[in-house]
Amino acid sequence: MQKLIVKHPYITKKPGISKGSPIIAGTRVRVLDIIIEYEYLGLSPDEIVSAHPHLILPQIHDALSFYYEHREEMDQDIRARKETIVKMRKKFT
Repeated sequence: MQKLIVKHPYITKKPGISKGSPIIAGTRVRVLDIIIEYEYLGLSPDEIVSAHPHLILPQIHDALSFYYEHREEMDQDIRARKETIVKMRKKFT
């Protein structure tokens, strides 16, 4: 019997949560939010965990991996949310 390999064990999509956007499983934290903090605010994975103490480092790394596999689609979403990014940048700087 072949073993099933789960590519992103910490990432899920649920229609009723965040409009179906990919989230960290068991939370309402969107992968998009993690990516904005990492790519646009310059936070390290450890700093992201500090900002979200209910998350663990493997969840952050899985979110980053998911992003890099779906970069084009997610970057389109990020471009559509530039105003939110500006507000988040003010919060962290």
